[in-house]
Amino acid sequence: MKAEPYHALANSSWRFISIDGAPPVSDKAHLEFREDRLGANLGCNGMGGPWRVEDERLMAGPLTQTEMYCEGPVWDQEQAIVTLLSAAPQVMVQEGKLELRSSGHSARLEQVGPGPTPQRQGS
Repeated sequence: MKAEPYHALANSSWRFISIDGAPPVSDKAHLEFREDRLGANLGCNGMGGPWRVEDERLMAGPLTQTEMYCEGPVWDQEQAIVTLLSAAPQVMVQEGKLELRSSGHSARLEQVGPGPTPQRQGS
């Protein structure tokens, strides 16, 4: 199957709900998708790189990352997400929720920023 030139994730922002079943350590943990690049931060280092969806899998990378010193749970979660994003996880998007799964790691997120679908504005 061909890579999709445009996907429902394009131009959307997400907040982590869980990483490997645990709540995120940082309340700033987020993932953003632009048209062809993604960016993430789990509370310490920022990471980003090109992305596309192919056969319902997120193909991300190569990913670049800042190299600030981190330790403890925030470091563990950051490494879990780097591994997850690099492993071509299955991607499921439904009703403002995003789930990413690969062997050994998973993440659940909720949409916090606009996506490509027009959203109703308050009056």
